[in-house]
Amino acid sequence: MPRPLIGISTYVEESTRYGVWDLPAALVPAGYYRLVQAAGGTAVLLPPDDPGTAAEVLSRMDGLVVAGGPDVDPVHYGAARDPRTGPPATVRDHWELALITAALDAGLPLLGVCRGMQALNVVLGGTLIQHLEGHLHTPGVMSRHPVRPVAGTRYAELVPEEAQVPAYHHQAVDRLGRGLAASAHAADGTVEAVELTDPARWVLGVQWHPERDEDTRVMAALVDAAAARTSARVH
Repeated sequence: MPRPLIGISTYVEESTRYGVWDLPAALVPAGYYRLVQAAGGTAVLLPPDDPGTAAEVLSRMDGLVVAGGPDVDPVHYGAARDPRTGPPATVRDHWELALITAALDAGLPLLGVCRGMQALNVVLGGTLIQHLEGHLHTPGVMSRHPVRPVAGTRYAELVPEEAQVPAYHHQAVDRLGRGLAASAHAADGTVEAVELTDPARWVLGVQWHPERDEDTRVMAALVDAAAARTSARVH
């Protein structure tokens, strides 16, 4: 079987300088595609498109990664905007929420990273804490902190020990969405990973940034799930 195709959501920066050019560009940090490749998958970058095309785009993918980034607009979970919430990323919100919805509808293996985990929770009817007190980061600098797996979850099977993970966030899951369970917590109780409770579905979100780490276990599990799903469909 060929290596599974893992789509990675990207976003547009209106001013991106390279060489003599300063133009809009669709981007994602290189750590994402490198981690997919290291885990045995083929990375496919998915630039923003009309949300109505999400199902068609994903019909050619074997798995999906929704990347980290800015805050999800609280309009999507029916909340008033906290003044500390970042400005809306309207195009990105609509595209990534559509990708997540299409992936769930198709039974596609899905990994949400930081914002991607929060967007997954929102798609399933959950809400977010818009600002965690004490979670103020130096701009652009990751910090590490421990997360503890919840026994009996898919995440705990992948990473059974307490792990030091690289993170950069000020928002988190509040009310869990339909069918989701918390599968890891920080020491202060913050939800650090979520997953669908249906054992037949591979859907996992992590609050941290595995693309900034050397641990490939979570991504390798996504790639394996994508390969198994594709193999079953072929046969």
